[in-house]
Amino acid sequence: MPDYTLYGTPRSRAFRVLWTLHELELPFTHHPEPPQSAAVRAVHPGGKIPVLVVDGTPISDSSAILTYLADRHGGLTHPAGTLDRARQDALHFRILDEIDALLWTAARHSFVLPEAERVPAIKDSLKTEFSRNAARLADDLGAAPFLMGDTLSLPDIVLGHCLGWAKLAKFPALPDPLDAYLARMRARPAYARAAA
Repeated sequence: MPDYTLYGTPRSRAFRVLWTLHELELPFTHHPEPPQSAAVRAVHPGGKIPVLVVDGTPISDSSAILTYLADRHGGLTHPAGTLDRARQDALHFRILDEIDALLWTAARHSFVLPEAERVPAIKDSLKTEFSRNAARLADDLGAAPFLMGDTLSLPDIVLGHCLGWAKLAKFPALPDPLDAYLARMRARPAYARAAA
């Protein structure tokens, strides 16, 4: 079993990694460090979180970490080279593009960027686009419990995290199917352990 050490505060994309580690029931050490802390820069000079150190080798970017863990341990994913994996990856990338990117841009213009560089008015446009994209995702989800059907996969981890982030950021209300989906995600024992 590899030695896993995760750096990153739970109120960041590091939550996705925490949730995945708990879903896969993997042992790990967690250092809830903020971005650019000395501890984070010591393992990854860019200072961004999350960083997962695997047997002394750092991996950055939450999606890269999730994909590594899922592939390495054969869970939350379909096998590489299959059509199901291509569909899964398409959903993952779509969520990053259509949901995560909007939330991150809003955060940047709320508190991340220096005040002189913020454009608060952009948030109205981001919220409108979020509503459109969330409605399409709700339609695509249909009556299935998870994005890929009956089995939890990485896109669910990313979307579950993003929908919670959207609520915290006071983005528009979710369509009913996505609100129910988020409730199912939050009811998962691994989600609760990560949130604790």
